[in-house]
Amino acid sequence: MTPAKIRVLIADDHAVVREGIKLVLAREPDIEVVGEAANGREAVELIEARRPDVVVMDLSMPEMGGIEATKRIKERWPDVHILALTMHEEESYVFQLLKAGASGYVLKRAAAQDLTQAIRAAARGEAFLYPSVAKSVLQDYLRRLERGEDRERFDGLTEREREVLTLIAEGLSNQEIAQRLYISVKTVQTHRTHIMEKLGLHNRAELVRYAIRKGLIEP
Repeated sequence: MTPAKIRVLIADDHAVVREGIKLVLAREPDIEVVGEAANGREAVELIEARRPDVVVMDLSMPEMGGIEATKRIKERWPDVHILALTMHEEESYVFQLLKAGASGYVLKRAAAQDLTQAIRAAARGEAFLYPSVAKSVLQDYLRRLERGEDRERFDGLTEREREVLTLIAEGLSNQEIAQRLYISVKTVQTHRTHIMEKLGLHNRAELVRYAIRKGLIEP
């Protein structure tokens, strides 16, 4: 039996880049491009129909960037692997991407061989970091640990729950939060319920006091 090909979705706002990636991947017998998107929102919408194994995701795109699209895809389809393809080499971009749930990171100036290796690694569930940024990622992670930027500081809240908490404390309505984060009002309400349960709080005033105490908003 012939092994199933790795199904790849390409998300990049430049058509020339998408065409270049397709040409590279067309030479690989074990990889198949099943779709392409011009922005993060299109990528999220295509996941259900195309069912890719790996999404090659640009970070900087209109309407919805790669980091937000990665978060939304991983929340809804945790088995889909995200591989970032970008011009940015700063460790802050890499750290945000990995926190969002991506499996790896390849620079656009990298060789075609690096991209195909990264796709295969992601499909196997492995992490892939372009060598020149791997050291920076580790250093940035250690610095963040030293500064206490971990979940314990926020009593087990996830990053998305902290985002929702901050916006609630700033006075935004559920509808406004939903529009800001590109999620449904029902999802906002679910996050609010989880936040209240985790923190043992009962109303918005208590949430505001908590957000101030933790430095999420200014008093």
